[in-house]
Amino acid sequence: MLRRQQQKFKGMIPRGFGGPKLAILAAIVLVALWAVNGFYKVQPNQQGIELVFGKYNGIPTEAGLHWNWPSPVGEVFRPDVTRENRIEVGFRSGADSRSGSGRDVPEESNMITGDENIIDIDFVVFWRIRTAGDFLFNLQNPEQTVKVSAEAVMRDIIGNTRIQDALTERRGQIQAAAQQQLQQLVDEYGAGIEIRSVQLDQVDPPTQVIDAFNEVQRARQDLERLKNEAEAYRNDVVPRARGEAAQLTEGADAYRQEVVNRAQGDANRFNSVYEAYVQSKDVTTQRIYLETLEDILGNVNKVIIDKDSGGNGVVPYLPLPEVQSRMNNSRSTVAPSTQKGGN
Repeated sequence: MLRRQQQKFKGMIPRGFGGPKLAILAAIVLVALWAVNGFYKVQPNQQGIELVFGKYNGIPTEAGLHWNWPSPVGEVFRPDVTRENRIEVGFRSGADSRSGSGRDVPEESNMITGDENIIDIDFVVFWRIRTAGDFLFNLQNPEQTVKVSAEAVMRDIIGNTRIQDALTERRGQIQAAAQQQLQQLVDEYGAGIEIRSVQLDQVDPPTQVIDAFNEVQRARQDLERLKNEAEAYRNDVVPRARGEAAQLTEGADAYRQEVVNRAQGDANRFNSVYEAYVQSKDVTTQRIYLETLEDILGNVNKVIIDKDSGGNGVVPYLPLPEVQSRMNNSRSTVAPSTQKGGN
């Protein structure tokens, strides 16, 4: 068979074209075929990394048609630099991550909080290749490095966070801090990776103690509710008590001012009377006597007896106040009977 193939090949070659010339032609054809294999195409979502004798020149090639020395002299890598890669820590979602079913990995998810509680955290790291050369040659397994670094960073953050904060209002802060610290760590490694985001998937107490933890949470909620009710009651009672106290204080101040002013008025009046008495004792004494009698006898019924009149010494008089009071009493008793007769 080999002899027949040689004879067939010799029959295709023109006469007089043999020996060294044939070897040169064959070598040229082989070199041309080998050189054609050096052409390669870089897609828009890729970066081309050219190696010559295993050395990278440090300049990635952009999208388009390029040429590099074929194997075994050269080699070309074309990693996808736009694909969003996903690393799961604490769980494995399986082939379909959207199904919601997954397997828990407790050795990755169980962490100690700052107040010495155990918490189960599942999170996802999204990353992308930023520098293809660093990604390919600086680390032996970049994806595993990102996973281990993300777990270490998350444990450090959770170790400085209270469990209540991690379960409630600090989830966003934990995600932002984890993304920032993880980016700094992979940059120190020279991984050529951009951390797009860190998302907390599930943050819960361990399943063994979740019922007791929920009971504690309900007790804390009741405590907060009672505290809020007490605060509301205090905010209602204290201002009212302060208002009543201010009212009593103002009333006491007003009474004090009234008493002081009245005392000062009495003192000033006494001083003025005393000064008048010093200047004219007889007139002042007579005036004081008359004013005193006026105050004493002003509101009482009086019967005046003139001892200097003739007769028995008793002046007949008409008791006008008694007559007037009797007339008023008779009117009040007659008026209802008259009204009844008219009806």
